[in-house]
Parts: sequence; C-alpha cells; structure tokens
Amino acid sequence: MIGLVVNPVAGLGGSVGLKGTDGLVEQARALGAIPHAHERAALALRQLPPDLPIACAGGDMGETSMLLAGREPTLVVGAAIDGTQSTAADTCAAVAALAAGWISAGVVNAGDGTHEHPTQALLDAFTIRKRRFGAESRGRDLSGLRVVIVGDVLHSRVARSNVWLLTTLGAEVTLVAPPTLVPQNVSLWPVRVVYDLDEALAEDPDAVMMLRIQLERMNAAYFPTEREYSRRWGLDARRVAGLPAGSIVMHPGPMNRGLEISSEAADSPRSTVLEQVTNGVSVRMAVLYLLLAGERDDERGGDL
Repeated sequence: MIGLVVNPVAGLGGSVGLKGTDGLVEQARALGAIPHAHERAALALRQLPPDLPIACAGGDMGETSMLLAGREPTLVVGAAIDGTQSTAADTCAAVAALAAGWISAGVVNAGDGTHEHPTQALLDAFTIRKRRFGAESRGRDLSGLRVVIVGDVLHSRVARSNVWLLTTLGAEVTLVAPPTLVPQNVSLWPVRVVYDLDEALAEDPDAVMMLRIQLERMNAAYFPTEREYSRRWGLDARRVAGLPAGSIVMHPGPMNRGLEISSEAADSPRSTVLEQVTNGVSVRMAVLYLLLAGERDDERGGDL
C-alpha cells in the first residue's frame, strides 16, 4: 500500500504527508485516519518523499502511477485542486481519475480540493445510521431521515460528497448557507436550499451537519463579519436545545468553536464529533479491505 503525495506541503512529509497543498488546517483533518487504518488492518503504508519531483503533466503523472502500481496494489491520492477545474489530462487535481484509467491498482480519493471527499461521506453516513438505529443498523438505509448541512457549502468537498451519498441512501438533504456560499450549480443537486438556519431547524431534522468556515480559501468578503455569521448561521446552545429528541449534531472537523459551532453544541450529548473520528478509521479500513481483498469490477463483469 502506498500513499501518493501530490504537491506536498513543506514540513508535512514523512508518514503523514498524504495530502496536497490544501492549507495546513485541511491537512490536519486527514493526517491520522489513513495511516491508522493501515496500522489497524496490518497493512504496510509506504510514503513518497515530500521532495520527490512529480510533474503535473498528464503523461508524467501517468508514468509515475504505472511505475508505482507495478509494486503496490492500491494508491491513496490526495490533491489540492479539485477535479473539475480543467481537463483530466492537464491538472494534478484529476490524478485520482487519471490513475484509475492508467493502472489496475485500486485508487482511493483522499480528497481533491473543493470537489469531493468520498470516505468522509461514508463515515458520516455510517455515523448517522449507527446513532439512529443502534444494534439494528446493519443493512439499513437512511430513507426518510432529514439531514441539514450548514455553512460553507461553496468550498466544501465534504458537503458535495455527503449530498450524493445521503440522497442515494434515501435521506432528504437541506443546505443552509449565506447566498454567497452556495455553489452556482446547486440547482442541479438533489437538495433543497434555504438561507435561514432557524427555518431549517424548525422542520425537526434528524441530523445537523455543521461545516467548517474555510477562511484559508476565502479571498473575498463572503459575509460581513464572523460575529454576524455566528449569529445567523452558527449552531449555539439555544438552537441545540430546540432540536427534537434523537437529533444529532455533526462536524467533520476541525471546528472553529465560536464561529460555526459553539462549545456547548460541540460538547453536547447530541454531538457525534468524536464518533466520526473513530468511525473514520474503521470506514477507511473497510475501503482498503474491499480494494485489496474484495471482488473487483473486472472479476465479476459488472458494477460492485
């Protein structure tokens, strides 16, 4: 097993340099989960040196992937730029998609810019199901459950992946954000969009997922002040107290306490933040197992 570094951040190499130049805060979120998943699954994780020259050009990246795949059964790939900004042949952001076409090894998308973060969505769906159904959660979907996703949807790969997975599993998803933090193509998503958090919470959601305000990605005035954002779109003690019994509070981490979520909300019995961290390791172990030991698409002649 090898973790493939794309545009590594200086000083974040070694055993944890799995991500691209996504900002130090974004780096911290995923630094531990994949290595821990390897350790608990008794798999070897080999890390590319941070200073290894890997060109972004399609041909060079393809050659590198093919050489690596000759030795490793699975590549874990993270990139700082999302896979939608240019053609796959010309951007580092599309490394995961390109590698999947160049090689026979399994490819895990460890997050590409503001586009997708599939394993985060998997662990979030798993966490919702476990909290909702407990010991009877195995094999259950999320039909009829109402999930509210709040915050910086524009820059959030977590929101995008969760929208597609949760709705596929039957959940009803509502996005809440300032108009400036809603993607332009959101009308194509299977969601409802509202701009008033209290309006969304009044509909008694089963789960409220708060997104981190990604200040490092913001080069424009997306909202007047942090205080104003917290007042209108932050989850505080008053709003948590108004949630129905059984409703849970989620956050992918790291949290900006006092901005998108208060300490009272983050540390309340409703909070699943620590469960998400724990489940993240287990879910990524399962992903690695399916890629390394499970049936492959080409072996059974159809989709998994």
